[in-house]
Amino acid sequence: MEITKRPLIVSVSPHIKSEETTSRIMWSVSASLLPAMVMSAYFFGPRALFTVGLCIAASVLSEYLFQTALKKKITVNDGSAFLTGLLLGMNLPPSVPFYIPVIGSFVAVIITKQIFGGLGFNIFNPALIGRAFLLISFPRLMTIWTEPSAAFIALDARTTATPLGILKEEGQARLIELFGDKLHLYAQLLIGHRAGSLGETSAIALLIGAAFLLYRGYITWHIPLSFLGTSALIAWVFGAQGALFAGDPVLHLLSGGMILGAFFMATDYVTSPSVKNGQIIFGIGCGFLTMLIRLKGGFPEGVMFAILIMNCFAPLIDRGFKSKIFGLKKK
Repeated sequence: MEITKRPLIVSVSPHIKSEETTSRIMWSVSASLLPAMVMSAYFFGPRALFTVGLCIAASVLSEYLFQTALKKKITVNDGSAFLTGLLLGMNLPPSVPFYIPVIGSFVAVIITKQIFGGLGFNIFNPALIGRAFLLISFPRLMTIWTEPSAAFIALDARTTATPLGILKEEGQARLIELFGDKLHLYAQLLIGHRAGSLGETSAIALLIGAAFLLYRGYITWHIPLSFLGTSALIAWVFGAQGALFAGDPVLHLLSGGMILGAFFMATDYVTSPSVKNGQIIFGIGCGFLTMLIRLKGGFPEGVMFAILIMNCFAPLIDRGFKSKIFGLKKK
């Protein structure tokens, strides 16, 4: 019997094939934010759509002009610039003037992403860097919160404090008093009838989008669960003034940018660890820093700062938890 010898062909990685593409993932994540965007428009009216739309347009245009000027491949069709603008818009108050989204989008897309080499090479989450720059540069405009009202409100709507701001300055008792009782407070936080950034409105709408991402496998439970679990534990143990194990974890989980940050921003593929165990450490760090800032810092909210700080450690976490090469002996 004659045996035919055939050459062994070994190709380079990746060896796992999938129908998913960068473009498909980016557009799917954008679609998952649609329920939250609808609720933002319901409570804050056309100003919410204008702010988010301006962020998206400025982000896409910034990327197109930058790549055209440098004669690089145009990548606006992959949806990454669109998603950056959408996330930045959802991190802004509904009442900001028109130049705020434009400046923030430029910082997010050009300075944070394109100068570092484009998608896949940025160190920090672009939308959060854009918001951080705006908060530092325009602190007053970035902390004017509009009182929500059903359907389409006027542009001169009354301003008020966010639930976290009231909690920070006046305590939980005052916050519950303003909302009637604790159950009504929880219900309003779930539905979204409270002041805050556009992406802080409806927790239930954000959770619907997050469930879609988990179902499709675009994100895993490791970062969100460790993020939220750590935050809840610290809020329960240290969240009450003058007593341990008397805090309200539900209030902290539903307030501010906790849900948006845990499911849609901390899970960014580029700026978070790729190793599962490392993702848990990353989420724990985000939760710890968020609650440290909320409870002891000067800002009522800490999600943005926590994620950006942990972005710095993502490469080190990946290196520490990288898989061992089979058969390789330690020196």
